[in-house]
Amino acid sequence: MKIKIFDTLQEISPHSWSQLIGQHFPFAEYHYLLAMEKGRCVGRKAGWIAKYLTAWENEQLIGAIYFYIKDNSYGEYIFDWGWANAYAENGFHYYPKLLSAVPFTPATGNKILVHPDSNYETVSNILLETILQFTSEWQCSSLHFLFIPEIEIPVFEQAGFLIRHSHQYHWKNRNYSEFDEFLNVLKGKRRKEILRERRKVEEHGIEIEVLTGEQLTLEHCQVMYEFYLSTIYKKGAIDYLSYEFFADVFTHMKEYIILMLARSEDRWVAGSINYYKGNCLYGRYWGCLEEFKHLHFELCYYQAIEYAIKHGIELFEAGAQGPHKIQRGFLPEMTYSAHWIEHPGFRVAISDFLEREKIAIATSFQHSEKHMPYRVDPLDLTKAPTNR
Repeated sequence: MKIKIFDTLQEISPHSWSQLIGQHFPFAEYHYLLAMEKGRCVGRKAGWIAKYLTAWENEQLIGAIYFYIKDNSYGEYIFDWGWANAYAENGFHYYPKLLSAVPFTPATGNKILVHPDSNYETVSNILLETILQFTSEWQCSSLHFLFIPEIEIPVFEQAGFLIRHSHQYHWKNRNYSEFDEFLNVLKGKRRKEILRERRKVEEHGIEIEVLTGEQLTLEHCQVMYEFYLSTIYKKGAIDYLSYEFFADVFTHMKEYIILMLARSEDRWVAGSINYYKGNCLYGRYWGCLEEFKHLHFELCYYQAIEYAIKHGIELFEAGAQGPHKIQRGFLPEMTYSAHWIEHPGFRVAISDFLEREKIAIATSFQHSEKHMPYRVDPLDLTKAPTNR
Protein backbone atom coordinates (compact mmCIF):
# COMPACT_ATOMS: atom_id res chain seq x y z
CA MET A 1 0.00 0.00 0.00
CA LYS A 2 1.31 3.44 -0.97
CA ILE A 3 0.45 6.67 0.85
CA LYS A 4 0.31 9.92 -1.09
CA ILE A 5 -0.74 13.41 -0.07
CA PHE A 6 -2.07 16.00 -2.51
CA ASP A 7 -2.68 19.74 -2.29
CA THR A 8 -5.65 19.73 -4.64
CA LEU A 9 -8.38 17.29 -5.57
CA GLN A 10 -7.57 17.95 -9.23
CA GLU A 11 -4.62 15.54 -8.84
CA ILE A 12 -7.10 12.69 -8.29
CA SER A 13 -9.55 11.47 -10.93
CA PRO A 14 -13.28 12.02 -10.28
CA HIS A 15 -13.94 8.34 -10.96
CA SER A 16 -11.39 7.17 -8.40
CA TRP A 17 -12.79 9.55 -5.76
CA SER A 18 -16.40 8.56 -6.45
CA GLN A 19 -15.58 4.94 -5.57
CA LEU A 20 -14.96 5.96 -1.94
CA ILE A 21 -17.72 8.30 -0.90
CA GLY A 22 -20.87 6.24 -0.43
CA GLN A 23 -24.49 6.78 -1.42
CA HIS A 24 -25.93 9.38 0.93
CA PHE A 25 -23.54 12.31 1.49
CA PRO A 26 -23.39 14.89 -1.32
CA PHE A 27 -20.81 17.10 0.40
CA ALA A 28 -18.01 14.57 -0.09
CA GLU A 29 -18.66 14.62 -3.83
CA TYR A 30 -15.63 15.43 -5.98
CA HIS A 31 -17.22 18.51 -7.52
CA TYR A 32 -18.42 19.92 -4.20
CA LEU A 33 -14.99 19.81 -2.55
CA LEU A 34 -13.28 20.95 -5.72
CA ALA A 35 -15.73 23.86 -6.07
CA MET A 36 -14.53 25.02 -2.65
CA GLU A 37 -11.01 25.17 -4.06
CA LYS A 38 -11.85 26.69 -7.43
CA GLY A 39 -14.17 29.26 -5.85
CA ARG A 40 -11.38 30.29 -3.43
CA CYS A 41 -13.63 29.52 -0.45
CA VAL A 42 -10.67 27.57 0.92
CA GLY A 43 -7.00 28.39 0.63
CA ARG A 44 -4.31 30.26 2.51
CA LYS A 45 -6.29 33.52 2.61
CA ALA A 46 -9.36 31.76 4.05
CA GLY A 47 -7.27 29.86 6.59
CA TRP A 48 -8.37 26.50 5.15
CA ILE A 49 -5.38 24.96 3.35
CA ALA A 50 -6.63 21.82 1.60
CA LYS A 51 -4.86 18.47 1.86
CA TYR A 52 -5.89 15.05 0.59
CA LEU A 53 -4.32 12.03 2.27
CA THR A 54 -4.70 8.96 0.07
CA ALA A 55 -3.92 5.24 0.13
CA TRP A 56 -3.22 3.34 -3.11
CA GLU A 57 -2.90 -0.29 -4.05
CA ASN A 58 -1.76 -1.28 -7.55
CA GLU A 59 -2.51 2.25 -8.77
CA GLN A 60 -6.07 2.07 -7.42
CA LEU A 61 -7.28 4.58 -4.85
CA ILE A 62 -8.51 2.56 -1.87
CA GLY A 63 -8.76 5.17 0.89
CA ALA A 64 -8.66 8.88 1.62
CA ILE A 65 -9.10 11.60 4.23
CA TYR A 66 -9.77 15.16 3.11
CA PHE A 67 -8.52 17.66 5.65
CA TYR A 68 -7.31 21.23 6.10
CA ILE A 69 -4.53 23.06 7.87
CA LYS A 70 -6.27 25.82 9.82
CA ASP A 71 -5.11 29.02 11.49
CA ASN A 72 -8.57 29.85 12.87
CA SER A 73 -11.81 28.17 13.99
CA TYR A 74 -14.25 29.94 11.69
CA GLY A 75 -16.83 28.01 9.67
CA GLU A 76 -16.71 24.79 11.70
CA TYR A 77 -19.90 24.71 13.87
CA ILE A 78 -18.19 22.60 16.53
CA PHE A 79 -16.79 25.36 18.67
CA ASP A 80 -13.31 25.20 20.18
CA TRP A 81 -12.61 28.90 20.72
CA GLY A 82 -12.42 28.24 24.46
CA TRP A 83 -9.70 25.66 23.88
CA ALA A 84 -7.73 28.14 21.77
CA ASN A 85 -8.07 30.79 24.49
CA ALA A 86 -6.87 28.34 27.14
CA TYR A 87 -3.77 27.59 25.08
CA ALA A 88 -3.05 31.30 24.62
CA GLU A 89 -3.53 32.08 28.32
CA ASN A 90 -0.96 29.42 29.16
CA GLY A 91 1.59 30.56 26.57
CA PHE A 92 0.92 27.88 23.96
CA HIS A 93 -0.13 28.06 20.32
CA TYR A 94 -3.41 26.34 19.39
CA TYR A 95 -2.98 27.15 15.69
CA PRO A 96 -2.14 25.68 13.31
CA LYS A 97 -4.40 22.69 13.79
CA LEU A 98 -5.60 19.99 11.39
CA LEU A 99 -9.29 19.59 10.65
CA SER A 100 -11.25 17.02 8.65
CA ALA A 101 -14.67 18.48 7.85
CA VAL A 102 -16.60 19.81 4.89
CA PRO A 103 -15.93 23.56 5.06
CA PHE A 104 -18.84 25.64 6.36
CA THR A 105 -21.13 22.58 6.28
CA PRO A 106 -22.46 21.14 9.57
CA ALA A 107 -23.66 17.83 8.13
CA THR A 108 -22.79 14.30 9.24
CA GLY A 109 -20.90 12.07 6.82
CA ASN A 110 -17.97 9.65 6.72
CA LYS A 111 -14.57 11.26 7.17
CA ILE A 112 -12.51 8.11 6.63
CA LEU A 113 -13.21 7.10 3.04
CA VAL A 114 -12.46 3.50 2.12
CA HIS A 115 -13.13 1.62 -1.12
CA PRO A 116 -15.92 -0.95 -0.53
CA ASP A 117 -13.71 -3.76 -1.85
CA SER A 118 -10.88 -2.96 0.58
CA ASN A 119 -10.45 -3.95 4.21
CA TYR A 120 -11.92 -1.01 6.13
CA GLU A 121 -10.05 -1.62 9.39
CA THR A 122 -6.65 -1.96 7.70
CA VAL A 123 -7.01 1.10 5.47
CA SER A 124 -8.57 3.34 8.11
CA ASN A 125 -5.88 2.47 10.67
CA ILE A 126 -3.09 3.30 8.23
CA LEU A 127 -4.74 6.59 7.25
CA LEU A 128 -5.20 7.62 10.88
CA GLU A 129 -1.64 6.62 11.82
CA THR A 130 -0.32 8.70 8.92
CA ILE A 131 -2.36 11.81 9.61
CA LEU A 132 -1.35 11.67 13.27
CA GLN A 133 2.27 11.63 12.15
CA PHE A 134 1.61 14.77 10.10
CA THR A 135 -0.01 16.39 13.14
CA SER A 136 3.23 15.93 15.07
CA GLU A 137 5.67 16.65 12.23
CA TRP A 138 3.88 19.85 11.22
CA GLN A 139 3.81 20.96 14.87
CA CYS A 140 0.03 21.23 14.95
CA SER A 141 -1.64 21.38 18.35
CA SER A 142 -4.45 19.01 17.47
CA LEU A 143 -6.41 17.03 14.89
CA HIS A 144 -10.19 17.20 14.64
CA PHE A 145 -12.78 15.18 12.70
CA LEU A 146 -16.15 16.94 12.77
CA PHE A 147 -19.64 15.51 12.24
CA ILE A 148 -18.56 11.90 12.05
CA PRO A 149 -21.24 9.19 11.80
CA GLU A 150 -21.78 7.01 14.86
CA ILE A 151 -20.39 4.00 13.01
CA GLU A 152 -16.94 5.65 12.85
CA ILE A 153 -16.69 6.26 16.62
CA PRO A 154 -15.04 2.88 17.48
CA VAL A 155 -12.30 3.50 14.90
CA PHE A 156 -11.42 6.85 16.46
CA GLU A 157 -11.70 5.58 20.03
CA GLN A 158 -9.34 2.71 19.25
CA ALA A 159 -6.84 5.25 17.87
CA GLY A 160 -7.02 7.26 21.11
CA PHE A 161 -9.23 10.16 20.00
CA LEU A 162 -11.54 11.98 22.40
CA ILE A 163 -15.20 11.83 21.33
CA ARG A 164 -17.29 14.97 21.66
CA HIS A 165 -21.09 15.03 21.72
CA SER A 166 -23.20 17.77 20.21
CA HIS A 167 -26.69 17.84 18.73
CA GLN A 168 -28.85 19.07 15.89
CA TYR A 169 -32.54 18.86 15.02
CA HIS A 170 -33.49 16.39 12.29
CA TRP A 171 -36.76 15.38 10.64
CA LYS A 172 -37.33 11.71 9.88
CA ASN A 173 -39.81 10.27 7.42
CA ARG A 174 -42.01 7.59 9.04
CA ASN A 175 -43.31 6.33 5.70
CA TYR A 176 -45.75 9.22 5.36
CA SER A 177 -47.78 9.12 2.17
CA GLU A 178 -48.45 12.87 2.17
CA PHE A 179 -47.85 16.02 4.21
CA ASP A 180 -51.28 15.78 5.86
CA GLU A 181 -50.38 12.39 7.28
CA PHE A 182 -47.31 13.95 8.90
CA LEU A 183 -49.49 16.73 10.32
CA ASN A 184 -51.95 14.24 11.76
CA VAL A 185 -49.37 12.63 14.03
CA LEU A 186 -48.53 15.99 15.59
CA LYS A 187 -50.19 17.36 18.70
CA GLY A 188 -53.16 19.56 17.91
CA LYS A 189 -51.46 22.81 18.84
CA ARG A 190 -48.45 22.09 16.66
CA ARG A 191 -50.58 20.95 13.73
CA LYS A 192 -52.70 24.10 13.86
CA GLU A 193 -49.60 26.28 14.14
CA ILE A 194 -48.09 24.81 10.97
CA LEU A 195 -51.37 25.13 9.06
CA ARG A 196 -51.68 28.76 10.20
CA GLU A 197 -48.14 29.57 9.09
CA ARG A 198 -48.61 27.96 5.68
CA ARG A 199 -51.94 29.70 5.23
CA LYS A 200 -50.32 33.06 5.96
CA VAL A 201 -47.80 32.51 3.17
CA GLU A 202 -50.65 31.79 0.76
CA GLU A 203 -52.39 34.98 1.85
CA HIS A 204 -49.26 36.91 0.87
CA GLY A 205 -49.87 35.68 -2.68
CA ILE A 206 -46.54 33.86 -2.70
CA GLU A 207 -45.92 31.23 -5.36
CA ILE A 208 -43.35 28.50 -4.65
CA GLU A 209 -41.36 26.77 -7.36
CA VAL A 210 -39.16 23.72 -6.73
CA LEU A 211 -36.34 23.20 -9.23
CA THR A 212 -33.71 20.49 -9.65
CA GLY A 213 -31.52 18.84 -12.28
CA GLU A 214 -31.69 20.27 -15.78
CA GLN A 215 -34.30 22.80 -14.67
CA LEU A 216 -31.51 24.75 -12.97
CA THR A 217 -29.73 27.52 -14.85
CA LEU A 218 -26.99 30.02 -14.04
CA GLU A 219 -29.76 32.61 -13.76
CA HIS A 220 -31.15 30.64 -10.82
CA CYS A 221 -27.61 30.45 -9.47
CA GLN A 222 -27.27 34.25 -9.52
CA VAL A 223 -30.63 34.64 -7.78
CA MET A 224 -29.75 32.19 -5.03
CA TYR A 225 -26.35 33.77 -4.53
CA GLU A 226 -28.02 37.14 -3.97
CA PHE A 227 -30.35 35.54 -1.41
CA TYR A 228 -27.35 33.98 0.31
CA LEU A 229 -25.61 37.37 0.52
CA SER A 230 -28.76 39.02 1.85
CA THR A 231 -28.73 36.70 4.86
CA ILE A 232 -25.01 37.22 5.38
CA TYR A 233 -25.36 41.00 5.41
CA LYS A 234 -28.40 41.00 7.69
CA LYS A 235 -26.62 38.84 10.26
CA GLY A 236 -23.26 40.55 9.93
CA ALA A 237 -21.76 37.15 9.09
CA ILE A 238 -18.85 36.17 6.84
CA ASP A 239 -19.58 35.42 3.19
CA TYR A 240 -17.51 32.25 3.05
CA LEU A 241 -18.92 31.16 -0.30
CA SER A 242 -18.21 32.91 -3.59
CA TYR A 243 -20.35 33.23 -6.69
CA GLU A 244 -17.79 31.01 -8.46
CA PHE A 245 -18.52 28.26 -5.94
CA PHE A 246 -22.27 28.50 -6.55
CA ALA A 247 -21.79 28.54 -10.32
CA ASP A 248 -19.58 25.47 -10.13
CA VAL A 249 -22.05 23.36 -8.15
CA PHE A 250 -24.98 24.59 -10.25
CA THR A 251 -23.04 23.41 -13.31
CA HIS A 252 -21.60 20.10 -12.07
CA MET A 253 -24.00 19.04 -9.30
CA LYS A 254 -27.44 19.80 -10.72
CA GLU A 255 -28.77 16.37 -9.80
CA TYR A 256 -27.92 16.93 -6.12
CA ILE A 257 -29.50 20.39 -5.76
CA ILE A 258 -33.10 21.08 -4.76
CA LEU A 259 -33.77 24.81 -5.17
CA MET A 260 -36.92 26.33 -3.70
CA LEU A 261 -37.81 29.81 -4.88
CA ALA A 262 -40.62 32.13 -3.79
CA ARG A 263 -42.18 34.52 -6.26
CA SER A 264 -44.23 37.62 -5.58
CA GLU A 265 -45.62 39.81 -8.34
CA ASP A 266 -43.48 38.20 -11.04
CA ARG A 267 -40.15 38.42 -9.25
CA TRP A 268 -38.19 36.12 -7.00
CA VAL A 269 -38.24 37.40 -3.42
CA ALA A 270 -36.75 34.50 -1.44
CA GLY A 271 -35.12 31.13 -1.86
CA SER A 272 -33.49 28.16 -0.15
CA ILE A 273 -30.94 25.70 -1.45
CA ASN A 274 -30.93 22.06 -0.40
CA TYR A 275 -28.71 19.15 -1.37
CA TYR A 276 -29.96 15.61 -1.83
CA LYS A 277 -28.30 12.22 -2.23
CA GLY A 278 -29.61 8.72 -1.58
CA ASN A 279 -32.04 8.83 1.34
CA CYS A 280 -30.86 12.16 2.82
CA LEU A 281 -31.84 15.78 2.22
CA TYR A 282 -29.78 18.65 3.61
CA GLY A 283 -30.98 22.22 4.01
CA ARG A 284 -28.13 24.71 3.58
CA TYR A 285 -28.80 28.39 2.80
CA TRP A 286 -31.74 30.70 2.59
CA GLY A 287 -32.29 34.40 1.96
CA CYS A 288 -34.93 36.97 1.06
CA LEU A 289 -35.09 40.42 -0.50
CA GLU A 290 -38.47 41.19 1.10
CA GLU A 291 -39.81 40.13 4.47
CA PHE A 292 -42.94 37.97 4.46
CA LYS A 293 -44.16 36.47 7.70
CA HIS A 294 -43.50 32.70 8.00
CA LEU A 295 -41.93 32.48 4.53
CA HIS A 296 -38.68 31.26 6.12
CA PHE A 297 -40.49 28.29 7.68
CA GLU A 298 -42.25 27.52 4.40
CA LEU A 299 -39.10 27.49 2.27
CA CYS A 300 -36.67 25.99 4.76
CA TYR A 301 -38.89 23.40 6.48
CA TYR A 302 -42.33 22.67 5.07
CA GLN A 303 -41.47 22.60 1.36
CA ALA A 304 -38.48 20.38 2.10
CA ILE A 305 -40.57 18.02 4.24
CA GLU A 306 -43.14 17.80 1.44
CA TYR A 307 -40.37 17.02 -1.03
CA ALA A 308 -38.93 14.34 1.26
CA ILE A 309 -42.33 12.68 1.66
CA LYS A 310 -43.07 12.78 -2.06
CA HIS A 311 -39.71 11.24 -2.97
CA GLY A 312 -39.39 8.78 -0.09
CA ILE A 313 -36.38 10.51 1.49
CA GLU A 314 -35.78 9.19 5.01
CA LEU A 315 -33.80 11.99 6.66
CA PHE A 316 -33.90 15.78 6.45
CA GLU A 317 -31.09 17.69 8.16
CA ALA A 318 -31.98 21.38 8.22
CA GLY A 319 -28.65 22.69 9.48
CA ALA A 320 -27.16 23.63 12.82
CA GLN A 321 -28.87 24.94 15.94
CA GLY A 322 -32.54 25.99 16.13
CA PRO A 323 -34.64 24.65 19.05
CA HIS A 324 -37.63 26.27 17.33
CA LYS A 325 -37.50 23.35 14.89
CA ILE A 326 -38.95 21.02 17.54
CA GLN A 327 -42.43 22.50 17.28
CA ARG A 328 -42.26 21.93 13.52
CA GLY A 329 -41.61 18.21 13.73
CA PHE A 330 -37.84 18.06 14.12
CA LEU A 331 -36.30 16.12 16.99
CA PRO A 332 -32.89 16.43 18.67
CA GLU A 333 -30.31 14.00 17.36
CA MET A 334 -26.83 13.41 18.72
CA THR A 335 -23.91 14.43 16.53
CA TYR A 336 -20.30 13.46 17.10
CA SER A 337 -16.77 14.67 16.55
CA ALA A 338 -13.36 13.14 17.28
CA HIS A 339 -10.39 15.08 18.66
CA TRP A 340 -6.70 14.34 19.07
CA ILE A 341 -4.92 16.71 21.45
CA GLU A 342 -1.12 16.58 21.28
CA HIS A 343 -0.29 18.26 24.61
CA PRO A 344 -0.82 15.72 27.43
CA GLY A 345 -1.91 18.33 29.98
CA PHE A 346 -4.48 19.94 27.70
CA ARG A 347 -5.60 16.47 26.63
CA VAL A 348 -6.56 15.64 30.22
CA ALA A 349 -8.29 19.02 30.71
CA ILE A 350 -10.24 18.79 27.45
CA SER A 351 -11.21 15.18 28.16
CA ASP A 352 -12.66 16.28 31.50
CA PHE A 353 -14.54 19.12 29.82
CA LEU A 354 -16.01 16.76 27.21
CA GLU A 355 -17.31 14.37 29.87
CA ARG A 356 -19.08 17.22 31.67
CA GLU A 357 -20.41 18.51 28.35
CA LYS A 358 -21.88 15.08 27.55
CA ILE A 359 -23.83 15.14 30.82
CA ALA A 360 -25.19 18.62 30.02
CA ILE A 361 -26.29 17.51 26.54
CA ALA A 362 -27.98 14.39 27.92
CA THR A 363 -29.87 16.62 30.36
CA SER A 364 -30.97 18.93 27.54
CA PHE A 365 -32.28 15.91 25.65
CA GLN A 366 -34.43 14.98 28.64
CA HIS A 367 -35.75 18.54 28.74
CA SER A 368 -36.61 18.36 25.01
CA GLU A 369 -38.80 15.31 25.65
CA LYS A 370 -41.19 17.55 27.58
CA HIS A 371 -41.76 19.56 24.39
CA MET A 372 -42.28 16.58 22.09
CA PRO A 373 -44.45 17.76 19.15
CA TYR A 374 -45.79 14.28 18.38
CA ARG A 375 -48.81 12.56 19.89
CA VAL A 376 -46.90 9.29 20.19
CA ASP A 377 -43.33 8.11 20.58
CA PRO A 378 -41.46 8.86 17.32
CA LEU A 379 -40.38 5.22 17.03
CA ASP A 380 -44.05 4.24 16.80
CA LEU A 381 -45.12 6.88 14.31
CA THR A 382 -45.63 4.38 11.51
CA LYS A 383 -48.36 2.83 13.69
CA ALA A 384 -49.89 6.13 14.78
CA PRO A 385 -53.58 6.66 14.02
CA THR A 386 -54.39 9.36 11.51
CA ASN A 387 -57.50 11.44 10.90
CA ARG A 388 -57.69 10.61 7.21
